Amino acid sequence: MTAVGEEMHTLVERLYPLCRSITGDGVRATLDIVREYIPLQVYEVPTGTQVLDWTVPQEWNIRDAYIADSTGHRVVDFAASSLHALGYSVPVSATMPLAELRAHLHTLPDHPSWVPYRTSYYQPEWGFCLAQETLDALPDGDYEVRIDSTLEDGHLTYAEHVVPGQVSDEVIVSCHVCHPSLANDNLAGIAVATFLARALAQETPYYTYRFIYAPGTIGAITWLARNAERINGVSPARAEPRAGGSVRHGLVLACAGDSGQLTYKQSRRGDAEIDRVLRHVLTASERPHRVAEFTPYGYDERQYCSPGFDLGVGSLSRTPYAGYPEYHTSADNPDFVSPEAMADTLAVCREAFAVLDRNRRYVNLSPYGEPQLGRRGLYDSLGGRSDAKQSQMAMLWVLSLSDGEHSLLDVAERSGLPFDTVALAAGALHGAGLIKA
Repeated sequence: MTAVGEEMHTLVERLYPLCRSITGDGVRATLDIVREYIPLQVYEVPTGTQVLDWTVPQEWNIRDAYIADSTGHRVVDFAASSLHALGYSVPVSATMPLAELRAHLHTLPDHPSWVPYRTSYYQPEWGFCLAQETLDALPDGDYEVRIDSTLEDGHLTYAEHVVPGQVSDEVIVSCHVCHPSLANDNLAGIAVATFLARALAQETPYYTYRFIYAPGTIGAITWLARNAERINGVSPARAEPRAGGSVRHGLVLACAGDSGQLTYKQSRRGDAEIDRVLRHVLTASERPHRVAEFTPYGYDERQYCSPGFDLGVGSLSRTPYAGYPEYHTSADNPDFVSPEAMADTLAVCREAFAVLDRNRRYVNLSPYGEPQLGRRGLYDSLGGRSDAKQSQMAMLWVLSLSDGEHSLLDVAERSGLPFDTVALAAGALHGAGLIKA
């Protein structure tokens, strides 16, 4: 996991300089790099496409932006950081006094050396983000301001990667690809999702896993609109269904690389299987963690959990959005995220999906009295294992609760035994013909 953590951090560093937004070439360049790690199916949805209650906006691209003083020196330069340009700025080329320019400048007075991240997606504005100390050092006078950008009909871009499973029913893993130079939010999420996909591809998972790389809000809404008929039979107008199983579970990954404790935000349901699995895994691992109730604010879990879809999709992060001072600032840089934290987030995802994949309901085929385990060699199969007593109890619990109504996770929670122990016991009982799925 140490080596994998270093690889994820390298991916974050490669993606960090790119200027991403909800549309544009920065998203495409990001997906091109991710494509070096895993295959991607990229989709382009034209401007003006109706997606549920939204419309795909015009595509934004930016080549350069700067504020220059009277000597031509660039006091603010987009080439130094993609955060310097207000996201979705309309083009501008003008000379104006500092007093007039101030209305278009964004700073963080409480953190004078940091540059904020600001956007104006759906209002035609232009502006610059800079450190307060930079602004304080600017003398009065005229400044040349230039934003070389375009806002015109184009496409919204998103991508998918699918890991085939034994069944077509799906688990979706979603991360947003619309933030510029911000390492924790959400390059760490992109990195963890990518390496999770690589890990699952080395296995034969039960569920099919669909990884979604999409811009925040409008990207998830676009994906839902184009896949609605595969979700609980929902058929809003203009849905564009594709082949695949129904979505059974899901997880949004964000803020996955800082040093804070893990936080799981539950789905709107609160009792979805993914909620129970994450609560169990985090508790059993004894990692410091927090389980948060659902709120209709945050990342794209709120789109997947909207009442018309009501998917069982939670969100896994370390420190949640807006929960750390560096959030949406230049201080959220590659030094702010660590290989160790990303590796730990990845490990929790793998542990959770291992539980999800093995969580079955069984029926006891010898339900009248306790079956004789000894003559079937089940006790002997435990040998000198140090956890033989625990494994024996797990067999008894599985037999007791295998009524077609209780899952192995139910058994683990009620018995207080580790899920792995319960799953191994179920495997042994199934092999002996005492239970069936």
